[in-house]
Amino acid sequence: MAGMIHFLTRLELMLQKLLMAIAAVFLVAMMLMTCTDIVMRKLPQCKPLPGVFELMGLFGSLVVACALGYTQGKKDHLAVDILTNLFPRRIQRFLDIINRLMCMAFSILACWQVCKIANTLCRTGEVTETLRMIYYPFTYGVAAGFALLAFVFLVELLKVLTPGQELQP
Repeated sequence: MAGMIHFLTRLELMLQKLLMAIAAVFLVAMMLMTCTDIVMRKLPQCKPLPGVFELMGLFGSLVVACALGYTQGKKDHLAVDILTNLFPRRIQRFLDIINRLMCMAFSILACWQVCKIANTLCRTGEVTETLRMIYYPFTYGVAAGFALLAFVFLVELLKVLTPGQELQP
């Protein structure tokens, strides 16, 4: 079991790095577009870039979704455990298992629903209003972010259930 958890942890880290690299590319693109748009608005004889608002929404959704798994894996989110720290270790472990199961179920549900939306967008050929860009690749990217988050919760759950495996605080 420890070998499988080690393999899954390495896979998880590799996927986290991949999605974070994608998020970084889109974040840099957002920054460059925003700066260019601001400069273009200030220069005489120049017009603002068309479709920047659309691209900010699409790129922003990818940046956030791609960071979900990484953030969970690094424990860089808020956690309020004042009450649960007072419980005996067995109850803490039980609540940890329940929490991870529920979070994994929610992430799978979110991934599934976002994939359904992406499939519909793909089938109908929905495009953005200004730039006429297709929506569905971005929607599938958001679904991938939730899929990675579910995978991170699965690996954490396996670590909690396996004796001798410790989660990083």
